[in-house]
Formats: sequence, structure tokens, C-alpha cells
Amino acid sequence: MSEDNRIIQFLENESVDSALLDGVREYTEKYPVKEELKERIPRPDCPYYGKEVWEKALSAILTVKNLLLTGPRATGKNIFAENLAALFERPAWNISFHVGADAAYILGTDTFDGEKVTFRPGPLTEASEKGGFAVLDEVNMAKNEALSVMHSGLDHRRILDIPGYRKVDIDPASRFIGTMNYGYAGTREMNEALCSRFVVLEMPVIAEGDMERLLKTRFPGLKPQMASQFSKLFYELNNKAENGEISDRAPDLRGLLDALDMMSMGTPSGAALDMCITNKTFDRYERGLVRDVIRARIPADLKKESIFG
Repeated sequence: MSEDNRIIQFLENESVDSALLDGVREYTEKYPVKEELKERIPRPDCPYYGKEVWEKALSAILTVKNLLLTGPRATGKNIFAENLAALFERPAWNISFHVGADAAYILGTDTFDGEKVTFRPGPLTEASEKGGFAVLDEVNMAKNEALSVMHSGLDHRRILDIPGYRKVDIDPASRFIGTMNYGYAGTREMNEALCSRFVVLEMPVIAEGDMERLLKTRFPGLKPQMASQFSKLFYELNNKAENGEISDRAPDLRGLLDALDMMSMGTPSGAALDMCITNKTFDRYERGLVRDVIRARIPADLKKESIFG
């Protein structure tokens, strides 16, 4: 394991089970990454906060399980997947499932190189051959045809059979991490054959104390009182969404971080929060409710110097 692996240092400070961290060290020593693949190792902007989630996920990965991260939006599923790949020092391939994703998209297809037709491997094939972490994003949006080709790779066989080409034996360092949101347009129930091949980790909404720590880590110059206000704003919006007063578009953690990015560049608080949170709600009445909640907590005319010290 490289000496500058900040995430394992962070996890030691968080008192994550030392036996699990020793397992991570053994893994990275056993499976060193090739130099040409190091640029694919994610470098997260901030760590994922949540000791229990970390311990459950590390146990799954160290025992060669496929991990499915589920839960509503704003729970940090993709951030956590990036953190896992960075901790294990693995190149990552993000495979975004959508209505057009098929077997050729994930496994690979024919391509003409100017002289002859050759096989161009897809992201799942590359991750499997090169010992990478394959992040299966929004896996419950995939077509059944795309999912069925993964079955042999996700069970005890750990192979990909590419019709007309070859059988791919999955590298022992490779792992598969799926993410799944509930209730998004285009999502569906995951079929039993696929679901049985994963261990499922329900991602909780970040705790309020950890939320403030996240904001301070991502924005070191953020004033403590402002970190508290933005954290409380997120939970107010989340509570209203849980109670059915507004839709779940508003409690958007990614949107809150984007807004703070814009504020750090000088955009007034009201404009930044409108662009990154409020305007994502397209019903005019609901947009007014969201804006009222924001304005009650964060004045619209705050400048950069009032937010960052």
C-alpha cells in the first residue's frame, strides 16, 4: 500500500476495525496495480463518513462479494464507490446503465481499425481482465439482455463468455459494485437472479455531525457557523421530502456541494442555491416552498467573504 493513501489514514482515525484495514493492506500488496492503470484510480475530493458502512463494505469486498449500494438519493453511493476503489488502489471503470445499454455496450463489440475488423472490449470486460473495480451505476435501469451476460461473472464461476470471441477469466483482484436508486424514472425491480448475486448495503443519509465534517473537509475555508447552517438546511429539506411536503429533488447533497463551489467563486448565495437546488424542482408551487425553506436559513445576498473565512 502506498505511503500516501490518505483514506486508510482517515479510516484509522475513524477507528474502523483494524483487522479489516490489515486485510486491505494485504490485498494491495498481493495485487499491485500496473503503472499504466494508475491514472484510473479515483482521487475523491473528500472521504465518505460512516464507520459502520465502511466496515460492512470492507468485509464484503475482502471476501470477494459483489456489493450493491442501495437507498435514496443524497446518500453518497457514488462517492462511496469512488472511496472504495481509491482505498484498495484499484483502477475503476464506471458503467452507466441506461435504457440503451446492451450487452455490446458493456462487453464490447466489433470495430474497424482501418485495416481489419477487431474486437474492442467494453468497460466490464476491461475491468474484469485488468483487476479493476467495475462500478455498475443505476444497475436497476439495465435491460434484461444486458444483465443476463453478467450472471456468470457475478457468481462462483467468475467468467465472462463473449459470444464469438473468447472466455474471459475474471482477475482475482476485480470487484463489482452496483448502485441503485429507488423510484427514479426508468428504474425497475431487480430480477431475482441478479439480486441473489449481490450482498446489499442500505446506505443511510449522512449523520448531521458527519455532514458538517464533510463540508469542512471539502471547503476548508468555510466558516463554522456557515457549515452548521448549510448542514441544517440539508436536513430541513430532507425532512420535508420524507414527510411528503416536497419532492426528493430538493435534498440534493451533490447540488449543495455544487452551490458552495459556486459561492467560493463569488456567486451570491441565493443565485447559487437557486441554480443548484431550487430550480431542479420544476413545479412552480413546490419551487416556491423550497426557496422559502432556503431563504429562512440562508439569506439570498450573502457574499463570498460572509461564507468563507
